[in-house]
Amino acid sequence: MNEFLAFAINIVFQVLWWAILIRVLISWLPMAGIRIDPYNPLIRTLFSITDPILDPLRKYTTIGMIDLSPIVALFALDIIRNILISLLI
Repeated sequence: MNEFLAFAINIVFQVLWWAILIRVLISWLPMAGIRIDPYNPLIRTLFSITDPILDPLRKYTTIGMIDLSPIVALFALDIIRNILISLLI
């Protein structure tokens, strides 16, 4: 049972990690001249998944116009995942 729970935790945290990374990459596309439709259902879903993680971090990790919240979130997700899995195994 613990192995299944560790596997499930690992999957959830990997999905969150990749969602944040994809959001960062998508945010760079307008600088390359590629327009992103904010009303696209995939974009809305991605934002609804990542906003609860990134929004609380933004007030502490924004320096001028540089938003470091994705970097902090990726490190935090990895640390939390490792702690949870080590407690189960």
